[in-house]
Amino acid sequence: MSRWLPAELRHPLFVAGVATYLVLILYKTGSPLVAGWPRPPALLRAHLADALALPLLLTLELWGLRRYYFRRPAFVLPRSWIFSSWLVFSLWFEWLLPRLDARATADWRDVLAYALGGLVFGLWLNRPAGPTG
Repeated sequence: MSRWLPAELRHPLFVAGVATYLVLILYKTGSPLVAGWPRPPALLRAHLADALALPLLLTLELWGLRRYYFRRPAFVLPRSWIFSSWLVFSLWFEWLLPRLDARATADWRDVLAYALGGLVFGLWLNRPAGPTG
């Protein structure tokens, strides 16, 4: 992977997450690029994007905070920030939004998917960067 891309955005889990998310978008939009591919199981289609949300967004947040705010490659997000992100996502997308928009639906399994994503981020992506970042 190109060296001009920051280390956080070259992490194999982040790259795999972005690629998976893009494939999910292609499925959702009915793109001809995935027309011959087998469809993933419904449970996976319904919750995989939610499981990917926190690892992808928190990795981008971590990169931005390291580069532009703290200016320290060793900075990692505190657990309380990861938990707060999970809580905000869960409350917003699974409690408040379904009450405000008839197109949105609440699903407790999405809350579990957000938690799984937060756990993946906390265990494998939220690591200090090397000295070259």
